[in-house]
Amino acid sequence: MKLGDIDYKLLKALDAVLSEQSFERAAQRLHLTQSAISQRIKALESQLGQPLLIRSQPLMPTELGQRLLGHYQQVLQLETELASQLNVDDTRAQALPLAVNADSLASWLIPALSPTLQQQRVEMNLYVEDESRTWQRMRSGEVLACVTSRAAAVAGSESHFLGYMEYLCVATPEFAQRFFPKGVNRESLSLAPGMSFDQHDDMHIQFLSEHFSLSPGQYPCHTVRSSEAFMELALASGAYSLNPRLHVAKHLTNGSLLNLTPALQVRVPLYWHHWQLAGKLMKQLSEQIRSYTKRCLPQH
Repeated sequence: MKLGDIDYKLLKALDAVLSEQSFERAAQRLHLTQSAISQRIKALESQLGQPLLIRSQPLMPTELGQRLLGHYQQVLQLETELASQLNVDDTRAQALPLAVNADSLASWLIPALSPTLQQQRVEMNLYVEDESRTWQRMRSGEVLACVTSRAAAVAGSESHFLGYMEYLCVATPEFAQRFFPKGVNRESLSLAPGMSFDQHDDMHIQFLSEHFSLSPGQYPCHTVRSSEAFMELALASGAYSLNPRLHVAKHLTNGSLLNLTPALQVRVPLYWHHWQLAGKLMKQLSEQIRSYTKRCLPQH
């Protein structure tokens, strides 16, 4: 089978199923029956002679499915840009699927995206994952770009260093007085509740292990799946936490939070990955993001 023989209607069905994580919702999105969606994916798998979709929870593409989805996303971008160049009346907004970590989304990403959002007709689909896992969305072909802590680019993509996200260990003065009257040490940390984002977030674990020789199970730790809630719980004196310097700067200045360990911080390198053939919009977006992060993230 030649690449030119692929029916893009079939690829569209595969993309919808994986994006929606449901055959039923994919059918609603494409105004088809659920049976028609299944038939289109089976037809594509039959043409290629191998499975493209792992029918598990969550639904996952196979290795070939990943490559096809990456190709499909790039084709969509190029088609939209070509329509614009040819002055074809195309009312569709350009799809912009991105994978980003929660802390970047809650701090610098939206301001960095603002010029594009104001000047272009785009439809964002944001996948929020830990920065160590966002690259998997790139690898699976689900997104056109991602913010990740991994430097190595996926084949066919480019990788650009953005800067470091710095995390400080903070708490309110009231919390510090209650749990750390004699300072932050192994004994006091074994009693004070901390915070972790989810099961994939090992920053808190590594921080306590490396600096205080504490292992999971030797200290209390909340699981809070929201960057904003991280801040709110800390401000409510419910826990101490590792929060981005960008988030806590004003609270440190006004005294509502204290830096518990001034000599210790966590620095996470961030990289911007995007497909090489993603088109003019992605090139413009990448330049804006790289320019913005040079001003707000430490570079050394």
